[in-house]
Amino acid sequence: MLRKTCFALCMLLSAPAWAQTAATPSVLDKPETVLVVGQRPGPGMWKISKGDHVLWVFATYSPLPVKMQWRSQQVEAIISKSQLYLSPPTLGASVGPWGGLKMLPHLVGMRKNPGGAMLRDMVTPEVYARWRVLKTKYGVGDDAESERPLFAAETLYRAGLKHAGLATSDEVSKAIEALLAKNQVKVMASHVQLEVPNPGKTLKQFKQGSMDDAVCFKATIERLETDIEVMRERANAWAKGDLTEIRKLSFADREALCQIAMISSPALRDGLGLEGAEKRVRKLWLEAAQHALASYPTSFAMLKLSNVLRSDYVMAQLKAKGYTVEAPDE
Repeated sequence: MLRKTCFALCMLLSAPAWAQTAATPSVLDKPETVLVVGQRPGPGMWKISKGDHVLWVFATYSPLPVKMQWRSQQVEAIISKSQLYLSPPTLGASVGPWGGLKMLPHLVGMRKNPGGAMLRDMVTPEVYARWRVLKTKYGVGDDAESERPLFAAETLYRAGLKHAGLATSDEVSKAIEALLAKNQVKVMASHVQLEVPNPGKTLKQFKQGSMDDAVCFKATIERLETDIEVMRERANAWAKGDLTEIRKLSFADREALCQIAMISSPALRDGLGLEGAEKRVRKLWLEAAQHALASYPTSFAMLKLSNVLRSDYVMAQLKAKGYTVEAPDE
């Protein structure tokens, strides 16, 4: 419980989410998309190679249809002959047993605005009015009215996804990890563990300090007002492996803006050492990929789809270093 709470505070989202490149029409302007159900394979894998050594990368995506089940015979076949698995890049925080105990008194009210402020005090009247409409539509409780905009935005976003038949649960990754365990594939992690010397003080300062999260809140509202239907189409495209449709999409700012909001908290930026942490964990994964390609005939990895297609992320960096990178549709 204590470690999970600290981890949730310090976790950086490794990439923005998807959005259309052009203006998105209102969900009211077209009929609702029927979500795919049953067993689906997702997209094919990206192939990174050097000589006769190959690293296969499966791109995960969220949110996906609640009732969708995943299975890919291609992925199963690759895992069965892989010697190494590169887990996705991750960040964590270590507080230690005594640090955890010191955090305990400060966990209560962590999501609340400092000084007893309400949500209406933290955002503009126009944005707050739009929040009220969506709050009613998605059945969000009144407890969210006392939350910081960052946390209220997440509460609203998850409620909106549930209303649309979508979920952020990572069932695909769980299924793949079960296959890796079944085949006893060696795991190589790319994980940066942030040491928190005074977790109690950090949380206390966070609760009392400011955070520039109104922009994150507004971006979440805008996405739910215009993008729910497009999210459903996106989820369908991933489930069916339709890369042509996927490639029409580019990165949005909601998650990026909320990530920036988290770092805007001096307590989290300085107390948890978030500054530059994402670059460190990305560097670790890049080094792990190069090690895999040098040492193993076949290896396997999972990355977020948004990261796979980024022009400044590890796939592009490997290509720049001379590795051959092939997309499933090439």
